[in-house]
Amino acid sequence: MQEWNRAIDLIEQRLDDDLDVVDVARAALTSEYHFRRMFSTLAGMPLSEYVRRRRITVATADVLAGEAVVDVAVRFGYGSAAAFTRAFKAMHGLTPGQARKPGAVLRSQPPLRFHLRVEGRSDMRHRIVDKEAFALVGYRTTVPVVHEGPNPAIVEFEKSIDGDARALLLGLSDSEPAGPLAVTVRLAESRSGAADVEYWRAVATTAADCGDLARIDVPAGLWVVFEADGKFPEALQHLWADAATEWFPANPYEWIEGPELLTVHPDPGGESGTGELWLPIARTP
Repeated sequence: MQEWNRAIDLIEQRLDDDLDVVDVARAALTSEYHFRRMFSTLAGMPLSEYVRRRRITVATADVLAGEAVVDVAVRFGYGSAAAFTRAFKAMHGLTPGQARKPGAVLRSQPPLRFHLRVEGRSDMRHRIVDKEAFALVGYRTTVPVVHEGPNPAIVEFEKSIDGDARALLLGLSDSEPAGPLAVTVRLAESRSGAADVEYWRAVATTAADCGDLARIDVPAGLWVVFEADGKFPEALQHLWADAATEWFPANPYEWIEGPELLTVHPDPGGESGTGELWLPIARTP
């Protein structure tokens, strides 16, 4: 965790507009993608959102000291006073002018610190798969990230896929992991800190022609596959957190860019079941 705290210190030193995430990841001795994915899983927010909240927290002291909003905005990398005011209001629920009034209630984002804890909460049932190239085909939408409990946007999207569409997908499934898959594709983080992902109802296939279905061609490579059982959806959602806090720190692999695959096998009643989480990885040097 020492390297990760050095990365946090580097963020603190560069809260102005001179922050390069590549440099931050290098301080943590990892790649930019691995750093972003691990950070968002551990912190419960994307890196861009954390940086925005820290910038506004530090900038708020200057606003309350009476500095001109435009001067504070420029110093912290905002293109205009209006852009800074929007970000300020998104965090505090108040404009800079309102924040200066007596009794104004403000929010603060403290600097994060990472600590190593010996938990052994899970034996992390997993296997490493060296998989040939394949394709993911299916239906997709964009949804917000929900770390705990049902995701209403996903629930509605799943309802929109009828039985004929699902049967079409199953007919194309000919590659591991077999059957219907819930797939997430991480979108590039925006400066605003948006935490949306592309969500797919898909299958893995080697078929060359899949008609008009959306498609991702996935290159050959290594995958780590975690198994879980228990209450839905919490048992499966915890797989991401367990991977970040327990498995990656203990194993010589790095989380790499690519789709993340989830198989779900509910028990009768649908309140519990089993599942697998497939994450693309590379062995670290």
